[in-house]
Amino acid sequence: VDLDGIIQCIKQGDEHGVHTQLQQFNKEFAQCFFFDAEERERRKNLAVVLLRFVRTGVKGHLLRVCLRSLRILSRDKKVLGPFVTDAALLTVARHAGLTAGGDAGDDAGGSDAEFYAMKVLCNVVYNSVWAQERFSSLRLMCGLVERLSASISCSPPSSVQFYELRLVFLITALRPELRTQLQQEGGVSILTAALENCLEVQWKDQYECVLAPDAPPISLEASQRIIEILKILFNITYSTHRQEPSEDDAALYRHLVALLRVCLMKQCLLADDTDDLQGHTVNLLSALPLQCLDVLLMVPLEPGSEQCRGVNMDCVHTLVLFMERRLESGEKMKEKLTPILNLLTESCRAHRETRRYIKNHILPPLRDVTHRPEEGTTMKSRLIRLMTHLDTDLKHCAADLIFVLCKENVSRFVKHTGYGNAAGLLASRGLLGGQGLRTLSPEGQYSSDSDSDTEEYRKVKDRINPVTGRVESPQPDPMEGMSEEEKEEEARRLLLLFNKAAKDNLIQAMGVDAEGKLVSMSGLMEKSIPEQRDSGSDNDGGEN
Repeated sequence: VDLDGIIQCIKQGDEHGVHTQLQQFNKEFAQCFFFDAEERERRKNLAVVLLRFVRTGVKGHLLRVCLRSLRILSRDKKVLGPFVTDAALLTVARHAGLTAGGDAGDDAGGSDAEFYAMKVLCNVVYNSVWAQERFSSLRLMCGLVERLSASISCSPPSSVQFYELRLVFLITALRPELRTQLQQEGGVSILTAALENCLEVQWKDQYECVLAPDAPPISLEASQRIIEILKILFNITYSTHRQEPSEDDAALYRHLVALLRVCLMKQCLLADDTDDLQGHTVNLLSALPLQCLDVLLMVPLEPGSEQCRGVNMDCVHTLVLFMERRLESGEKMKEKLTPILNLLTESCRAHRETRRYIKNHILPPLRDVTHRPEEGTTMKSRLIRLMTHLDTDLKHCAADLIFVLCKENVSRFVKHTGYGNAAGLLASRGLLGGQGLRTLSPEGQYSSDSDSDTEEYRKVKDRINPVTGRVESPQPDPMEGMSEEEKEEEARRLLLLFNKAAKDNLIQAMGVDAEGKLVSMSGLMEKSIPEQRDSGSDNDGGEN
């Protein structure tokens, strides 16, 4: 494509030539995301001329072709110069319908023009910090929110709505002040209404939607819009997780959670889309105030429902299966597992029936203790393997879930995981010395159910190695046949090796202090010497 030729046609006012050559440019570079550095200056000049041309009041199909070309050019970070001016931003925003005077929708091909203008804005905002800042200063967020509010009631949704949502997501992810602005302008309410419209729900009760078993799956287009809505809602609500919501906010969040239950329970056309939708639903659930999640369990029992003590566990069952799939996939473990682990941990801590139900699935009564707890393909073994993962956040999340399932009881925790696997969490909580066999968090709502041992477990209980958590096969005595002198010599040799490793900083001798935390032995000794002196002086005083 002759870029200089396109520029010349624009300067000469040859609209037919411009239209023909831009169509060729668009066709050739439609799927191009990496550009030739040699043509960079020509592409930049083309962007300058095109933006100026669009400002002259180009209409109809020619406008659409120009905006498609600008969308392609805006993919290249090195060519963004012409786009990052107030005049350029306002020009594109006007054609996207974000500012007064946006009349693209009235022309032939106008909705397509809005569509491509919105794509240009997405590219520019994503690639330019300056554009993000000016988006705030030029108050384009107000126009975007107004446009989004107006498009909610459209049936069917316009083709532009997905990119409106994408732009809102980008701007709330990248600019904290716009995140706050959207929240203050009723963003949660607007987006909840948009979500309800996408799901096409029918209400059975105040916080219960109809879930017909024969309902069609969520379409590809609807699932894409729903995911964008969930991502935006996460951006503007994640800071509310630890806050006490007002009565009005709590009602709004419960209404939202009722819709999120539909997102969890309904299927999409493709299995991967269902997994993505459930993943973003979990992310949002983990960001909302915990007390508003009771809506997930308030649904009456129906034939075939999962339940625990009369409480509907269908949603909890779906979450457990979701976690199991994520554990089995082994991909992007921290990103994909941390939200669901945190959500289940907090839910178990706050709700007795939820904890009991999940415990029955993850930590069933011990029967076979011939294998280490981390060996195997069960959810329990996969979670216990995560407890020694290199990523600190991930291993703490996995350990926290199992600890809460054990009602934060140290001896029960060690029984299910083995002391070796449990040591990390116990050390972080000051429980290595066994102090406080049960350490309840203030939020813990635990029942008095017992963790009764099975007959198989009781038979071998005394032979279980508490460190590995299994019955070890008898091992030969390594000192068998050695004389006392040889044993002493071996002990001296080992002591020398330990001393050398310590001097070379390969290992560090550790002990447990009075608070149950790991500290170096040198620190323990320094602390104990003054105590011994104090004790000695007290005794001396008593003898006088």
